[in-house]
Amino acid sequence: MIEKILCKIALQGPLSFPEYLEIALYDPISGYYAGSSQRIGRNGDFYTSVSVGPLFGQLLARHFLNWWENNHRPRRWRILEIGANDGRLAEDIITALHAVSPPAWQSLEYAILEPLPGLRAAQQDRLKNLPAKLRVSASLTDLQQTSLPGIAFANEVLDALPFHLVKRMDQAWQELYVNADSCDRLFFSPSPIAPDSSLAARLAKLGEKFPDGYQTEVRTNFGAFLESVSSCLLEGSLIFFDYGFAAPEYYEDSRSNGTLRTYSNHQAGENPLLRPGEADITAHVDFTDLAMAARKLDFHPTGFSTQGSFLTHLARPMMLNNELSDPKAIARFQSLTHPAHLGSRFHVIEFSSKGESPSLIKQRLAL
Repeated sequence: MIEKILCKIALQGPLSFPEYLEIALYDPISGYYAGSSQRIGRNGDFYTSVSVGPLFGQLLARHFLNWWENNHRPRRWRILEIGANDGRLAEDIITALHAVSPPAWQSLEYAILEPLPGLRAAQQDRLKNLPAKLRVSASLTDLQQTSLPGIAFANEVLDALPFHLVKRMDQAWQELYVNADSCDRLFFSPSPIAPDSSLAARLAKLGEKFPDGYQTEVRTNFGAFLESVSSCLLEGSLIFFDYGFAAPEYYEDSRSNGTLRTYSNHQAGENPLLRPGEADITAHVDFTDLAMAARKLDFHPTGFSTQGSFLTHLARPMMLNNELSDPKAIARFQSLTHPAHLGSRFHVIEFSSKGESPSLIKQRLAL
């Protein structure tokens, strides 16, 4: 991996951080996500809600079923999962839908977007015996040609989308590029930002109030990402679970080093240039920026809350029916929703192609 990066720097000069991330995370041979699909759980690098067990998928299945019921039970509908890792969450959702509502399952197409061949193979192997119309695709082209009503969702995908690193220097923003010294060691080198670039336009919205030394992350790809995903749906919802904040919290003065982190063997780090390809590299999501990009596509935020609040609302019917009375189920629910566990670590944002955003949601997102 390091040889690929050094070679590219030698050929074209310093790499922007998005270019570096495309190699370190997504190179189809040696990128982090191209490796083992067992990145999640006790023997992986980090935990997600899927690690807790099937309850997360069971609750999502009920939410998706509610959408189907509330939208006049379309005869054909689609659930699109972006980045399904090893397919475990898809398995939990499909199994629950089949058990709870055979009519909804019979009209369902479950689609997965997965660009990496190794993960596609793992997903297809895990899901091969499940009763569902399954499409695992390397791109969204086919799905865009046959768009259906439904839901597109992702669990911890947005934080892995490539992002720029910027830093205030001499009362101006500079972009941090990845460079190499004569000993083939990687380091960051600042560079002026082209005034007509999408990055400059995004930074102009942040303003000039930041002190020298302030460093943060900026994504300019939310619009293109959401456009490609939403074009697979005739109408419906977009739902994202991830680390992140609304803009006022994201760019607080106290968060002067940004949110960039690496994860390997359940240990967090702050140096993304160390052993590229061997650790996950993430940054939190600016949910306000995401919401503004979605609104340009006529998808409006209809919900924004902690994961704990979102899942607790979904679980109420199960509680009333004593479906969460088993001690193991209760423990899993607490892991997913308790503020000391995953409940406050993740946020959930939902967009709809119908209707307007509630004023409280606009206020929380500072829209």
